[in-house]
Amino acid sequence: MCFKHRTLGQGGVIGLHSGPHNQTDGILIRNVGWNLIGPIAKCMQSCAVGSEKERGCLQLLNALIESCNPKEILLGILEQIDEAAGDHISRIILPFLQPLQIVLLKLGNKKSYSVGLSLSTIHSRLSNLPVPYTAQQMQEDKYSLCQCCLALVQFAQPFIDIVSQSIDLSKEADTEEMRKELLTFCFSCLKYPLLNAPLNTLPEDEGDHPLRVFAKQIMGFLVSLGESLPRTFVQRGHSAPTNDTEGSISGNEVCSVESLACLSYLLFVQHIGIDSFPFVFGPSFLVKSNMGHVAVLLKRTEESLLSKGLDLLEHSLLRVDNGSLPEDVLEVLTANQVLQDLVKVMTLCPIEHLRKKSLATLQLVIDKFCVEGKYKLFR
Repeated sequence: MCFKHRTLGQGGVIGLHSGPHNQTDGILIRNVGWNLIGPIAKCMQSCAVGSEKERGCLQLLNALIESCNPKEILLGILEQIDEAAGDHISRIILPFLQPLQIVLLKLGNKKSYSVGLSLSTIHSRLSNLPVPYTAQQMQEDKYSLCQCCLALVQFAQPFIDIVSQSIDLSKEADTEEMRKELLTFCFSCLKYPLLNAPLNTLPEDEGDHPLRVFAKQIMGFLVSLGESLPRTFVQRGHSAPTNDTEGSISGNEVCSVESLACLSYLLFVQHIGIDSFPFVFGPSFLVKSNMGHVAVLLKRTEESLLSKGLDLLEHSLLRVDNGSLPEDVLEVLTANQVLQDLVKVMTLCPIEHLRKKSLATLQLVIDKFCVEGKYKLFR
């Protein structure tokens, strides 16, 4: 490598180009080259996507990756992602994902912490972007959130493969730790952006919509990582939602009750991941188990979450024959809360179609209960 002066934007920044080099240049690049990541990121924010200037910036970044300590490059890239705000979030994340992936793969057998840090940093930044809700917003994708979601799947895939191809995780401590980091990432994606994603408004033939593709990929990742969807589904289904939204999944992985509610919605309303759900639950058990997830959704005020809660309850009840739902469903801690929330939505929600939906769902609940259940319900 040799030093050549090259202008990035309006600032004179030292560039790196392939070619003959002397020992002094090489030592200097290895020691301080990572400091160029900031100016490179600043330049990329000011240039057009796919422009020659952007390609030049990426070439410089790749040259730094080849020459410098990968851990220093890792921290330099994550610093730029962490500092991105507003319109610059996706503008920084999208071009930096592939270089970041290359750096992580160069870390050898000790990369689980770095993979987890990278995923959490990226997700934390993306969570500041609004989820497109209307058809026009999804088509425009103003903040490139949909594009970032698809790119994030490609970024995570090599690390998912490392875990899924491992023969014995108990003998590979770093791989087992990476599995936990990846599971945490997947559950975080269920909470954002998928919990707010308007999947119910997408036409059935629009299966390749980025948000639906992202949902399928995240559910597929969970299966590839060895997560038991049935066990995860029932873990909180019978329990009441609390202010402490953290729960244990598969022993150590941490996720929120919102993530689990979204998981249930994807499984039983959108049927995403249902092919990897080997258990056939009885209709009454399904209603009981989903009560906790429905309660989580109905206590919120956002239209997308209320809609998901009503849809999940409706789809659970439709599996039950009229007059056959046992009265012990009302003994589930969250059942009474769900019924109260249905009444609140029906009477207080400012959105008309949700009020009507809540009334219809409450009537469906009444129709499904047996005689004893109806008596207990009205008492």
